[in-house]
Amino acid sequence: MEISASDAVPLSQALANLSELAEQVKAGAEKIITKDGESYVALIGVSRLDYYRQLELERIHLLLINEAGKGMDDISAGRVQDAREAIQRLKTHRKT
Repeated sequence: MEISASDAVPLSQALANLSELAEQVKAGAEKIITKDGESYVALIGVSRLDYYRQLELERIHLLLINEAGKGMDDISAGRVQDAREAIQRLKTHRKT
């Protein structure tokens, strides 16, 4: 979704018109609140925020699945080491 100039609202204007902005956001708009001409915060609806959070969780899960697959590939290729020995090497390395 592209952000247009009408989506950017100076902080002072947002404070003065918060009810109106909230209604626009509830209807599906997203607003970027600016401060000193720079993007500052975003005003989005609760359902959109929930959607964004769900997307982030799914992204994290996909990354974890990908890493697990790489680990399985390492095991299949024999790239393994004893966990106790690896931890001991890390502890020794940190001391130096």
